[in-house]
Amino acid sequence: MQRTVTAHLEFSLGGQSDLLFQIAVAAGTPILSESFTFSNNGRMYLPREIVDRHGTRILRFTGDPGNYDVFYSALVAGSRPVEPVGEIDLVSYLRPSRYAESDALYVQARSMFAGLTGLALVNAVATWTHDTLEYVPGSSRGTDSARTTLNAGRGVCRDFAHVVVTMLRACDVPARVAAVYAPGLAPMDFHAVAEAWVDGRWRVVDATRLAPRQSLVRISTGRDASDIAFLTNHIASVALSSVEVNAVSDTHIVDDHLSAAVLA
Repeated sequence: MQRTVTAHLEFSLGGQSDLLFQIAVAAGTPILSESFTFSNNGRMYLPREIVDRHGTRILRFTGDPGNYDVFYSALVAGSRPVEPVGEIDLVSYLRPSRYAESDALYVQARSMFAGLTGLALVNAVATWTHDTLEYVPGSSRGTDSARTTLNAGRGVCRDFAHVVVTMLRACDVPARVAAVYAPGLAPMDFHAVAEAWVDGRWRVVDATRLAPRQSLVRISTGRDASDIAFLTNHIASVALSSVEVNAVSDTHIVDDHLSAAVLA
């Protein structure tokens, strides 16, 4: 299966700043072609690449004040090999994190999903999250956590992923989040899904049910949204004016959403 993915960002930078982008397809993915440009009023910047233990490619450079255009595109063929899993991963993804307060929701999760284990537990958490929350574009803030989302009763993909991860960790299932390009997603954007460690492998859990999971292309992986943000800056202010994402597949995929799938 081939997928074509693109991203276009426009933003203004108030002063010299350290800029980090997580928009490139994860390392190890079979890429047939790839290009990216970072420009500020005609000046081009060449980022250096940092790769983390999950294959997340962080494109980093020091930017000057001005108005930026960022373009990324890739043609992906197939799926990346399944990464090895270390003991530290399973320990880390059981712990509470900034946006996934599994310690605070421990009692609620244990009560609601008592007696369930394995895929049955994962599917129950995904279904409950889907049925409990309303997907409303633009309804949440970047600082919203799982508890904030549950209190509001609505959110976007990152919020659904946080709730899933929080409930699973509270039930002793290692869980993490991944940013992906998602052919078939509507509305189209960068997409966030959860992943649960079940039966010796990571399985995708997308409680939004907005995109076929078999066609997803991994970008980044981490504890919660703080680890997978598409743009992070330090020092000066950033004003984001436009984000355009597109992802298409050469194969029509039907996803029944009934069980967790695997995302390489």
